[in-house]
Amino acid sequence: MQGHDQGNQDQNNDQTHHRNSEKSDTIEEAIIYWQSDDQVAKRLEQIKNTLQHVVGLNKSFDVIFREMTFGDRRTGLFYLNGFAKDEVMTLVLERLTYLMPEQLTANAVKTIFERYIPHIQVEKVHKMSETINKVLAGGSALFIEHESIAIVMDVKNFPGRGPEEASLERVVRGARDGFTETLLTNVTLVRRRLRDPGLHYELIQVGRRTRTDVAIAFIDDIASSRDVESIRNKIKELDIDGLPLADKQLEEAIINKSWNPFPLARYSERPDVVAAQLLEGNIVLFVDTSPSVMILPTTFFDLCQHAEENRQTPFMGTYLRLVRFIGIFASLFVLPMWLLMATHPEFKPAVFDFIGAQKASKLPLIVQFLIGEIGVDLMRMAAVHTPTPLSTAMGLMAAILLGDVAVKAGLFVPEVILYMAVAAIGMFATPSYELSLANRIVRLLLLIAVAIFGGAGFVVGSTIVILFLAVHRSYNSSYLWPFIPFNAKAMLNIIIRKPVLNMKKRPSYNQTVDSTKMRKQKSE
Repeated sequence: MQGHDQGNQDQNNDQTHHRNSEKSDTIEEAIIYWQSDDQVAKRLEQIKNTLQHVVGLNKSFDVIFREMTFGDRRTGLFYLNGFAKDEVMTLVLERLTYLMPEQLTANAVKTIFERYIPHIQVEKVHKMSETINKVLAGGSALFIEHESIAIVMDVKNFPGRGPEEASLERVVRGARDGFTETLLTNVTLVRRRLRDPGLHYELIQVGRRTRTDVAIAFIDDIASSRDVESIRNKIKELDIDGLPLADKQLEEAIINKSWNPFPLARYSERPDVVAAQLLEGNIVLFVDTSPSVMILPTTFFDLCQHAEENRQTPFMGTYLRLVRFIGIFASLFVLPMWLLMATHPEFKPAVFDFIGAQKASKLPLIVQFLIGEIGVDLMRMAAVHTPTPLSTAMGLMAAILLGDVAVKAGLFVPEVILYMAVAAIGMFATPSYELSLANRIVRLLLLIAVAIFGGAGFVVGSTIVILFLAVHRSYNSSYLWPFIPFNAKAMLNIIIRKPVLNMKKRPSYNQTVDSTKMRKQKSE
C-alpha cells in the first residue's frame, strides 16, 4: 500500500512538473524545483544534476562542465564553448595548478579569488540562477566542492564584425566607423567621442528566455529625469519571452504606436550622431545584437536631418537641408497635386497650363499611380533580396524597360512615369527609412482621396494628416515641434543650419535640466 502511495506521489510530481513546463517556468523557478532553493549547492553532483535539467548539460554540445582537481579539492568549470576565450581560460587553469592542499583548508574561495585568478572582471555569486544567467551571457563559472559560492569570470568573446560605415547614413566627409551587433563595442564608440563623467549607461535584461541586454544611455545633468524614469520603468515592466529582433521589438513594446505608421523613435548607426544627440538632451537605447540604436524623444523634423549637413559649411549645410526638405515635400504632395490638376483643370493656375496628361491612355490615372507605387515597392524589395553585384543592374533594367514598354503600350502616360520618379527620388532622399515608408502611405491615401473627392479630398486629407501628427507625442514631446506648438526661433534653426558657435541653447522640447550649450563669454 505504501509503495502504491509512493507511486501516486511520483506521478503527481511528474504531472506537476509537466504543468510547470507548460507555463514556461523562469530560471529561478526551475532551479528551486530541482534543488529546493536558489543557492549554489555545495556538492558538484547536485550542481551537475541541476545543470542537466535547467540548461541541458550533456544534451547541448556547447554546454561544458569541466571537472578538475586542484589542491586535492574537486572543482567544476561551467561555460559555453563558443563564448569562452581559450587564452584567458588556459592562463587561469594554469595558475590554479599551483594550489597546494594546505592552502584550501580554511577558505578556498577567498584564496582562489584573491590569489590565483589573474583576471580583471571576477566576482563571487551565491545564487545559482544568477550564475547561470552570467554564463549564458558569456561568462565562465568555477564551482568548488563543499563551497556554496561560485566564482564567475567575464571571459566572453562574442563573434562579430568590426566597425564599418553605416550604409544608410553615408557622408562625404566624416568618420567611417559605425555600430556593430556587439553592445560593448557600440557603447565604447560613443564613450570615445563623449568623455563626460555624467554619461551613464544603465543595463537592463529583457525577456524571460533571451535575457537581451538593453542599455539606457543619457547624460545625467542634461537629460530629463522624468523621461529617463519613464523609459526605465517601461523597460523593466516588460514581461515577454524575449527580443530576438532587438530594437524594433523593443520600440513596439515601450512606445504605444498602435497603427500609427509614423516612427516615434529615431534610429542611427553612427556614433558621432548619437553623441551629438546625447549632448542635445536625448535618451539613447542600445540593444545587444542590433547595429542601430534608438533615440528618444524625436520629432518629425529630427527625422528629416542628416549628418552630412553638419559636415559642410553653414551655407552649404543650409542648402543641402533645403533641398532635402523639398525632396520630402515632393514625395508627399507632387503626385496628389498633379493628379488633382490633371483631373480637375479648374484648380490649375494659368501658369501651370502645361500640367496634365498630354496623351490618352487605356487606364485611369489613379490606376496608373497605384500600379506605379506597387511597382516601385516591388523593385525596392527585389533589390534588397538580390545579391549586391546584380541589384544595381536589376534596378536599372526594371525601371527603364518596364517604364518604356508601359508607355509604348499605351498603359501609362509619360507624365505619370516622370512624377513617379520625382516622388521616388524624394522618398529615397528622406534620411529616415521609417519616415519614407510612412510618407509613402500618406501619398497613397491622398491619391485615393483626390481620385474620389477631388479638391475637397486633397484639402481634407492633408488637414487630417497634419492633425494626426499634431496630436501624437514622443515621450511628452510634440511630434511636430517647433511647428506645433510654433516656436519661430527653433523653426528657423530647423530650416537654416547655423554655425556651431551660434547654437547656444538645447531644443526646448527635450525639457533638459541644463538648456545652455555654451557659457556666456566674459566681456573684455
